[in-house]
This record gives sequence, C-alpha cells and structure tokens, in this order.
Amino acid sequence: MSIKKQFIKSKPVCKVTFSIEAKDAINVAVVGDFNNWNVEEGALNKLKNGTFKGVFELPKDASYEFKYVVDGTYVNDAEADSYKWNEFAGTENGVIAV
Repeated sequence: MSIKKQFIKSKPVCKVTFSIEAKDAINVAVVGDFNNWNVEEGALNKLKNGTFKGVFELPKDASYEFKYVVDGTYVNDAEADSYKWNEFAGTENGVIAV
C-alpha cells in the first residue's frame, strides 16, 4: 500500500495517488469523505504487476477519512497519516491530510 501526494501550485488541490497490491483481487476501490464512500467513484485500475492504482484530486488544507475496498472487504492503509474511530462503521478509518 502506498499514498503519494503531489501539491499543485496553480490550483488549491493535491493530486493523491492511492495504490494497493492485491494480485488475486478482481475489484478494488478507495472510498472516503472525498467521494461520499462511493465504490464506483473510487474504482482503481489494475496494473500488470497486480497492483491497483488511481489518482484523485483532493481539495487542499483538509483531512479525509478513507479505506480501500478489496472485493467487498474494507482495508486500512498502513501508510495513512493517522487513524480515526468512526462510530457509524464501528472501526477505525485511515486519515489522509492534504
């Protein structure tokens, strides 16, 4: 798993690249506050090496809760900036600050 942040000087956004290795997975997405936890909007593309990857533009100066959905199973990213307890989900979500 990895998260890469690229701040854009000309716009108030940060390009965030989410990637997760899931060779045996069929569908992987990243869901969170930034896409209303919508699996379709957060779908990641599978690369030949079995890694799923996607780039999202997130408004700067904010933090977002998120998780990966790997074939229907929610997974936290070990490289999240922090974790936050979520009463609705009954578990911790990863947090990314941009």
